[in-house]
Amino acid sequence: MKMSKQFPLNALRVFEAVARLGSFTKAGEELGMTQTAVSYQVKLIEENVGEPLFLRRPRQISLTEVGQRMAPRVTEAFEMLQEAVSNARGDIDSALLISSTPTFASQWLARNIGSFQLAHPNIAVRLTTSDSLTDFTREPADLAIRSGAGVWPGLDTHPLMRVEFSPMLSPALAETIGGVHEPRDLLKLRIIDPGDPWWPMWFKAAGVKDPDLEGRPHSRLGAQSFEARAAIAGQGVAILTPEFYPDDVALGRLYQPFELRCSDGCDYWLAYPHARRNTPKIRIFRDWILGELCAPNFLQANSA
Repeated sequence: MKMSKQFPLNALRVFEAVARLGSFTKAGEELGMTQTAVSYQVKLIEENVGEPLFLRRPRQISLTEVGQRMAPRVTEAFEMLQEAVSNARGDIDSALLISSTPTFASQWLARNIGSFQLAHPNIAVRLTTSDSLTDFTREPADLAIRSGAGVWPGLDTHPLMRVEFSPMLSPALAETIGGVHEPRDLLKLRIIDPGDPWWPMWFKAAGVKDPDLEGRPHSRLGAQSFEARAAIAGQGVAILTPEFYPDDVALGRLYQPFELRCSDGCDYWLAYPHARRNTPKIRIFRDWILGELCAPNFLQANSA
């Protein structure tokens, strides 16, 4: 494949948008172009490359094998160009879009982001929450905080916090059964979300055989932080990450009856596209949060 002497930058931009959005129409709307103009630019780049980049079917397009190899490199190239321009003009006076899991956002980030904003008042922070893995090619997020193994193609990742879990409940609820003295005592109480896979893992590690969790009414509150609120209200025993609730423990609203903690290997990670690793606002936030999570009360992932 031989490139022409005149590099088709505009056509590459159109190709990148069509590949990312999966639609000629949506690419035209994003770029302010007619569908005809989009088709013409795609045709130009295909002629330049010497290979078809899209398979065109009625009401559907998909990348060819060549297009699939080319698309991520083109996206990365445009991100690097944008980064170069931003660096040249010192452009950090912009919004930082953070996507986070709901629990990390409510139990840690919301409590600590104020110190970042005080230190960097020229960076406006916007926070969205989702349990789904952020698709940086389709969503306007700068970086994400996610739970997992930390291996995602195309992304730079940094361990933030090792996730361990253990049953927690209100002291008042424990008193209703004369106290929780052994792991099996927990089964005398309502289990908040017995369908959570953390429960059988913890009971097995605690030596409790056949806890019969399947026979209990299931309820899914959608986020660990909601389950913690239910536990504080005395509605049952929740399986939680103790590091998120030091204030509730200190105030006597929650307690962890057993020292045993388990992990399923899914820790919290900071993730962002490799091509954006030197973007000033991403670099500034990365350095801040890694510094904050070196505090003694938090365990770094992979350090245990």
